[in-house]
Amino acid sequence: MAMAMAKNIRVYVLMIIGGLALSCNAATYIVGDTSGWDISTDLDSWSQGKRFYVGDVLVFQYSSSQSLNEVTRENYNTCNTTNVLKAYTNGNTTVTLSQPGQRFFVSGNRLLCLGGMKMQVNVENNQSFSPAAAPQPPPQSNSLPRPSSKTDNDGVPSGSTRLVIGGKEALGIVFACYVISLAFI
Repeated sequence: MAMAMAKNIRVYVLMIIGGLALSCNAATYIVGDTSGWDISTDLDSWSQGKRFYVGDVLVFQYSSSQSLNEVTRENYNTCNTTNVLKAYTNGNTTVTLSQPGQRFFVSGNRLLCLGGMKMQVNVENNQSFSPAAAPQPPPQSNSLPRPSSKTDNDGVPSGSTRLVIGGKEALGIVFACYVISLAFI
């Protein structure tokens, strides 16, 4: 009885670890990096070259005298701050990119928006957050694009966190869990 129970536990642990290894693929971006959501931040340059995926998170940090609005494309282009989709004022706003498509953010102050305090992001589908799709051919290049154009000394993009476990790492974790589960037999 104890032997069968230990085997069941081992199978459950492997299933959980395997599921985590396949689904941990989201990034958190601090909009504007250390400058934050501010008129002095070049938001176009900050977002340029980044790829945003379903499941990624944008963190907007701004002073209590500022605000953030999510708007339509038309309101983005005209800096219309009176007809918004969502308004935020808490100074530390987290927005999860839950579906693919264009998202548009502007300052709640129309003059600041006209001065460039606005940002649009294109959210791409992410296979780990969507139904299975047909396999895509591998990219021609041997290097994968980085989620951020800025990097710290260790090569990790600044202002973002992306936990990707796959390939050898996933197999290593599953094997380690299997060995650990043997100790419970």
